[in-house]
Amino acid sequence: MMAKIPEEVIETVRTATNIADVVGQYVQLKKSGKNLFGLCPFHEERTPSFSVSEDKQIFHCFSCGRGGNVFKFLMELEHVSFPEAVVKVADFSHVDLDSEYRQDANAPAANSKTGQLIALHEQAAKLYHHILVNTEMGQPALDYLHNRGLTDATIETYQLGFAPSQRLLKPFFDQRQADYQLLRQSGLFIENQQGELRDRFTARVMFPLRNASGHVAAFSGRVLQKQEDQPKYLNSPETALFTKSRLLFNFDLARPAIREAGEVTLFEGYMDVISAAQAGVLNGIASMGTSLTTEQIYAIERTTDHLNICYDGDTPGQRATQRAIGLLREHSHLALSVIQLPEGQDPDEYRRAHGDEGFRQVMQSAKETPIRFQLRYLRRDRALETDSERLAYLNDAMPLLAQVKEPVALDLYLNQLATEFHLDKDALVAQLKQVRQQAAAQVERHRYQETAASRTPPTAPNVTVRQQRRPMTRLERAERYLLYWLLHDRNVWAKVSSVPNFCFVHDDYQVIYTLAQGYFQTHQVYQSAQFTDFIQEERLQQLVIELETTISLAAVTPQEIDDYLTVIMDEAPLDAKLRDKKRALSEATRLGDADQQRQLVIEIVQLEQQRQANKQV
Repeated sequence: MMAKIPEEVIETVRTATNIADVVGQYVQLKKSGKNLFGLCPFHEERTPSFSVSEDKQIFHCFSCGRGGNVFKFLMELEHVSFPEAVVKVADFSHVDLDSEYRQDANAPAANSKTGQLIALHEQAAKLYHHILVNTEMGQPALDYLHNRGLTDATIETYQLGFAPSQRLLKPFFDQRQADYQLLRQSGLFIENQQGELRDRFTARVMFPLRNASGHVAAFSGRVLQKQEDQPKYLNSPETALFTKSRLLFNFDLARPAIREAGEVTLFEGYMDVISAAQAGVLNGIASMGTSLTTEQIYAIERTTDHLNICYDGDTPGQRATQRAIGLLREHSHLALSVIQLPEGQDPDEYRRAHGDEGFRQVMQSAKETPIRFQLRYLRRDRALETDSERLAYLNDAMPLLAQVKEPVALDLYLNQLATEFHLDKDALVAQLKQVRQQAAAQVERHRYQETAASRTPPTAPNVTVRQQRRPMTRLERAERYLLYWLLHDRNVWAKVSSVPNFCFVHDDYQVIYTLAQGYFQTHQVYQSAQFTDFIQEERLQQLVIELETTISLAAVTPQEIDDYLTVIMDEAPLDAKLRDKKRALSEATRLGDADQQRQLVIEIVQLEQQRQANKQV
């Protein structure tokens, strides 16, 4: 068990850490005004609404409402406890912690189902790795990986393993008395009609698939010897841990290199990623054997603005590159490049043939624009020595060139086509203009259809992440601003705390005010990142973060504080009494109670006069 971490230790970790550095490991942040902004890691969005304040050391998403300090960020994103988040931040900032406060910060809470499933997968990964590197039955697989050019260090980094023909995983967990239902749900086993479990992976080299937090969530197994009735790669089925449309292979290890390089390289297979990493190209990732998904694209966009596509040079790889370009253009704002390897090789083959240095060089020299790749892709299987094929090629190429917005790049492509096909460049320019006019007309028709459709009321309202906030009453506005200044200005605190019988009308503000009284007994200076830990309750933490991120005033006057107090202590109670009296009057009128009506009218008039008098003071 992890010992309770003292507040002074927590504060040491917090003050040694810049929240922007931690968040920047997961979110691409850009300066805008005083704060940093990026795409929220907690929900999918296209316009950045996730803000980080380095001054206050807090984060806040203006769309989904999540917010807090650096510990809260890791707790929300990686689903760890507060003590575990403190340990993770301490490790990040190189702050020494006593062993009594430390446990494996990468271990999810053992009592959660997710934690138990991850524990199963990580134990399985250790077993498979042990079999690969330490046993005779793993030697053929180890020889295979060595023959593929992988070093022992690379095999260790990626915890590659081997699942032998003998079924060892089920007995391994049986010895540890693992829960049967948990094993069923893990995806590590196949269940027959009698409810018996047997190992899903046999006679395969095992690639652990880690999630963005670095936990093993699934496996991919590659056959050692190809068999007609067996797929080359077998992935875990989708489980509570593993959704193939979301997971990117090597994303956890590649993130630092992606940030440093300012770009990510998308490979086609696991071996390409691992081989590239061994050659020193550390920013490589791969999708799960399928086309890219919008979820994967969004994860990439949060980390970088530029993506290189480096798929195999053979025909299937070229088709996959073409599909990826189309998908990325439609669903992302990423700047794209294509790395086209020569001789139809895949990245792993090229590294083994030309060495690490040759591989690193070609990863830079072989970059080309998507348009250049697509122009070449259109040539495939065309007999360009015939006029009809040339015309067909040019007709296909013009819509591509119509997408080019840079005048210099467009001029370059047009000159190349004019020279190659012995054409008048002006004729190409004229045809390009016609294509663009047709495209613009099509866009206009689409816009008209959308406008016409919008005139018909939808059957159901569109649901967005951003929730419409109800209009704020005068009372709540006064409470929010007064609470903000109570926390930030000790003169305001001294003034308000001396007012007899002062209290906020709404419970949440009063609870925060009461907690602040305890906070200031041991803290001379208010720090919002520190105070949110002092509060502990989620709803109140978010309210404080909202105050910090929506109120940005440099100073407050004594008159403004007096006005807030008047609204809270005088006007609000009067308004409440007036509402009660008016409701009572309506009821008395309904019942025909004339005496009660007269009495209530007198009381309402008196309250209205008192309210007017207060406003004139």
